[in-house]
Amino acid sequence: MKGLRILVVEDQAPIALQLEDMLIESECEVVGPASRVGQALRLLNEHLVDAAVLDLNIAGELVYPVADALDTRGLPYVFATGYSRSDLAAPYRSRRILQKPFSRRVFMDAICETLRRGSS
Repeated sequence: MKGLRILVVEDQAPIALQLEDMLIESECEVVGPASRVGQALRLLNEHLVDAAVLDLNIAGELVYPVADALDTRGLPYVFATGYSRSDLAAPYRSRRILQKPFSRRVFMDAICETLRRGSS
């Protein structure tokens, strides 16, 4: 995980800080966190990233445009959300989903698994 650049898209400040802390402890570089979809898309265009962690609902807007941009670039991502798999639109249901709340270990395992699997 060391040196990986991870985009964090989360609108709840305490959760964003927790994700950021977990990634920094694993020697990752955090891009963001972004608290709006437009901000996340700008960060994605301005920075190189290796993967992303996406909350599903960002300030009332679904994060799918960010997921689509990541798919276009062939970059892996996980959803970190309070929603269930059935709440996701059909094209995204095969993605790794972390149900909030989750532990650091579960989070890091999911990131590692997603990176191993790639963007599929």
